[in-house]
Amino acid sequence: MSRQVGFFASTEQFGPRELLEQCVQAERVGFRAIMASDHFHPWTPQQGQSPFVWTWLGALGREVSLPFGTAVSAPGDRYHPTVLAQAAATVEAMYPGRFRLGLGAGEALNEHITGGYWPEPQERVARLLEAVGILRRLFQGEVVRHQGRFFRVESARLYTLPETPPPIFIATSGPYLSRKTGELCDALMTVGASEEKIRMLLENFAKGARAAGKDPASMPRMLLVHVSWAPTLQEAVDNALHEWPNGGMNFPKGDIRRPEDFEALARMVRPEHFQGRVLISSRAEEHVAFLRGLFAMGFEEIHVHNCGRNQSGFLDFYGREVLPEVLNDRPADSRPQARSG
Repeated sequence: MSRQVGFFASTEQFGPRELLEQCVQAERVGFRAIMASDHFHPWTPQQGQSPFVWTWLGALGREVSLPFGTAVSAPGDRYHPTVLAQAAATVEAMYPGRFRLGLGAGEALNEHITGGYWPEPQERVARLLEAVGILRRLFQGEVVRHQGRFFRVESARLYTLPETPPPIFIATSGPYLSRKTGELCDALMTVGASEEKIRMLLENFAKGARAAGKDPASMPRMLLVHVSWAPTLQEAVDNALHEWPNGGMNFPKGDIRRPEDFEALARMVRPEHFQGRVLISSRAEEHVAFLRGLFAMGFEEIHVHNCGRNQSGFLDFYGREVLPEVLNDRPADSRPQARSG
């Protein structure tokens, strides 16, 4: 599989028209895939946006020719699996071979809005895996009747189906779910972490794939990384602190319910808290070394999210100074440490 760098469209920070403009520019400067977050709320009020990603995806497919997908949609009270299946099948039918359905266990920030019980992490994972089975059956054109632990489905069938179902990946950060992702899904996505943790996830993903009779080498392995670029280092630090303080919160965030709660927690975030979590740098060589190191660990596709508001400047910078260096065949010359500096 060839290496690709994708652009991550932050629906938490930008309205739908502005996001489309960013993605058009991203394709023009050399990014080769797009992922978009599926949020009901932004992380903090400062981020300020949260358009409905499924409406936006229909427009995105007309504006760019790149593969694209969600990162991530959470089956549960906000999205019953039958609704997710219909949405994903429709997008793939409109843009054959280009859509990828990213799933996750969800965060209370987005999913608590329907007022139901918010489950514990283990239960959220079990719910997610049950949903994958329902999605698979619907994508095959079955009439689905299902009475499970978390979902009921009564005589559901998708009448608008693409020729080939969209690939499913799960955003995962733990050993059990990474193994189940390899077993049940088509690809893996994870978020930038320590080298030790990333290697553990990739190994468990491969174990799950082999247990299901699949070749893990043929299955995409994708990574989402957050960076904060600006023309100067101080601007890059300020952008991380003001626009993406959640990137400096080194603790589980799945049970926090309101953007205002994240805003309160953000007051405790300092520049050093981004160490190992967000690359803060104005220097092209640091971005190049960072991405090369991650490719060397076994990823084929890395999606980059820039924390700041100046996305046009970031895209031009990457297209001019980073992508041409990263996507050549030279070996990685440093370890992938997301560091401030």
